Amino acid sequence: QLQASGGGLVQTGGSLRLSCAASGSSLDFSLITWFRQAPGKEREGVSCFSRVGGGGMTVYTDSVRGRFTISRNNAKNTVDLQMNSLKPEDTAVYFCAARPIRVPASSCLNSIYYDYWGQGTLVTVSS
Repeated sequence: QLQASGGGLVQTGGSLRLSCAASGSSLDFSLITWFRQAPGKEREGVSCFSRVGGGGMTVYTDSVRGRFTISRNNAKNTVDLQMNSLKPEDTAVYFCAARPIRVPASSCLNSIYYDYWGQGTLVTVSS
């Protein structure tokens, strides 16, 4: 039901755009979040997009704030993560996850709240 795409190899300072598509389901996800997992490390919440009214609420982990931007493309039914000024420490497998009902902003980066997960897409940033 969730398909992540857009990963690849990029040099330090470069950009990538990840996309998470929700398809084949009648579920209407109010919250979609990007996570990442680097080799030997725990999964980390990167950014959340919560649908609020006609717009959305966004949350970022400290290490990506100001460099990454999450947004929803209603026409394509995707949630995209624009990643700029990439650093080697951003290297990881990136996953998108979703749930039908929002959780408080203080909780949205916690993976325990998610039942729906996409497959990962690998992002490699070379130094």
